[in-house]
Amino acid sequence: MAVLARRPSRATLGFDVLFIGDRLIPGMADFKVVVSDPETGDTTQVEVDEQDANRFLGRELGDTVEGGAVGLDGTELELTGGSDNAGRPLRADVAGSSLKQLLLEGGVGFEPSRDGERKRVTVRGREISEAVAQINAKVVSGDADFDALTDDE
Repeated sequence: MAVLARRPSRATLGFDVLFIGDRLIPGMADFKVVVSDPETGDTTQVEVDEQDANRFLGRELGDTVEGGAVGLDGTELELTGGSDNAGRPLRADVAGSSLKQLLLEGGVGFEPSRDGERKRVTVRGREISEAVAQINAKVVSGDADFDALTDDE
C-alpha cells in the first residue's frame, strides 16, 4: 500500500513559518547587515530579525532594498555581498542559493598567492536564503544617518 505525502496545512505548522512562492521556509530569518555609505566612507552593522529580515529573503546580489528594513528610512540599499554561517562567500556569478564547488583563479572566495594558481572552493549562490548570516549592502540613494542607528542600541 502506497503512502501519499501531503503538504502540511498552514494551521498545523505554527506561527514561525514563512511561505515564499510555493516554498516552505521554517522559522524566521535573522541576519547581520553591514551597511556602508560610499560618499562618506562610514560603515555600520545592524542586526535584523523577523519581519525586517524576511524582506531580504529571495533577493539576489545587485538588487535594491528599502533602507527601512535596517532603520535607515528614506534610503535605498544595494545588496553587494555576504557570507553564510560557515563563512563561505556569496558569489554574484552563481545562480540560486545552494552551495557550489568552483575551480577559481581569483575573485570572491579565493586570493591566489602566485600567477596561475587555481583552487577548488565551496561558495554559495547569489540568492539570499536562511543559510546566510551576513549581508553586505551600500547606500545608493538617500541620506544615511548612522548616528541614529547607534543611539537606539
